[in-house]
Amino acid sequence: MEIRIRKAKREDCAAALELIKELAVFEKEPAAVEVTLAQFEEDGFGTRPIYDLLIGELDGKIRGMALYYEKYSTWKGRALYLEDLIVTESARGKGLGLALFKAVIQEAYDRASGRMEWQVLDWNQPAIDFYKNLGASIEDEWLNGRFSKEQIIKICQA
Repeated sequence: MEIRIRKAKREDCAAALELIKELAVFEKEPAAVEVTLAQFEEDGFGTRPIYDLLIGELDGKIRGMALYYEKYSTWKGRALYLEDLIVTESARGKGLGLALFKAVIQEAYDRASGRMEWQVLDWNQPAIDFYKNLGASIEDEWLNGRFSKEQIIKICQA
């Protein structure tokens, strides 16, 4: 079993989008993925890319991905935000997730990030255990705020 982590190419976007849809099903939100392949490609590989993407291969086949981007902390300076770490169900437990996660940590290190952040659902105990086993802090004092596209439109058009 060979694990390979590499930077994504535009032609990897369709496979990555399928992984994203699989994650949405796992997170009990199968209809939540609205991004189109064209938008996903443009946002990552167009004239102004806004995310970076690592691909995880197992025996030469795409079985995982990590999507991340840089943000800024007024307290810590540069910060790296891991939006999604996804390993297809059939490839879990084989080290691919760990390899992807360590590659993102390396990226944070290479960028001299003051911190690296991500979210995990409170019911996803295997993921929580995975992160804690690596020494991560899982916080419970911060609540996430969010506006949907519809809410943004409503507020701006009021």
